[in-house]
Amino acid sequence: MRKTLFTGAATALITPFNESGVNFEALGNIIDYQIDNGIDALVICGTTGEAATMPDREHLSVIDYSIKRAAGRVPIIAGTGSNDTVHCVELSKEAQDLGADGLLITTPYYNKATQKGLIMHYDKVLEKTNLPIILYNVPGRTGMNYAIPTLKELARDERIVGIKEASGNIEYATEVAKECPELTMYSGNDDMIVPIMSLGGKGVISVLSNVAPKETHDLCQKWLDGDIAGSRALQFEYLELIKALFCEVNPIPVKTAMNMMGFDAGLLRLPLCEMDPANYARLEAAMKACGLIK
Repeated sequence: MRKTLFTGAATALITPFNESGVNFEALGNIIDYQIDNGIDALVICGTTGEAATMPDREHLSVIDYSIKRAAGRVPIIAGTGSNDTVHCVELSKEAQDLGADGLLITTPYYNKATQKGLIMHYDKVLEKTNLPIILYNVPGRTGMNYAIPTLKELARDERIVGIKEASGNIEYATEVAKECPELTMYSGNDDMIVPIMSLGGKGVISVLSNVAPKETHDLCQKWLDGDIAGSRALQFEYLELIKALFCEVNPIPVKTAMNMMGFDAGLLRLPLCEMDPANYARLEAAMKACGLIK
């Protein structure tokens, strides 16, 4: 029986850093804030969590801490993708042993893969783990898409439960929804939550929800409850903030926004750096317009 890991909004959570590493106290406060404001799931150590800058020990310590802090209140989905299949398998096995509810695994980046190699990559993870997997399509970062026949082949295994669709290509997303209805689709772009849900999607894996967890949950829940107008209104209301949150490379703006809100989101790790002053002003104005800061 294919499992749905969550419906609604999952936050692709930031990782708060300080000079000595991960600021676990701040991470705990952020996790509690998310859950207290109705978020449906948390994705730990994804792109927004700056996993690409984390050594394995630190990466796994953040997953471990997050699972313990959430304490079963929401599903914890661990980002364990890598461009090295062996590395991906090892991270996935460790996340499973720590108690993660599922895995988010991107297509291999930089060296990429053929579609045959892509299938072999996920097959190896399926062979070595037991957790449900959400596929992550983000060609802007990895340089490749899943071909539709590849998705069909992967979807034969019921532990491939969904896809985070972040191509920004509604034509491609429509084809995925049509040809692979057994996969739960989540928007990977906050400006496309309503369009993806109109295709049968079940929610979003969100950057916006770091700063607006209740509102992002409500946007999805209203759609799921049949309040199309209400969902659409929230999509429109937060559109300028969404644009500002992506005016520079994610997660630069969202960590900046969380620091504006008083969270100790901390430092960005190079090669990410502080925002351009003009973009900072744009983000600040959008945050004020949404009532998130004064």
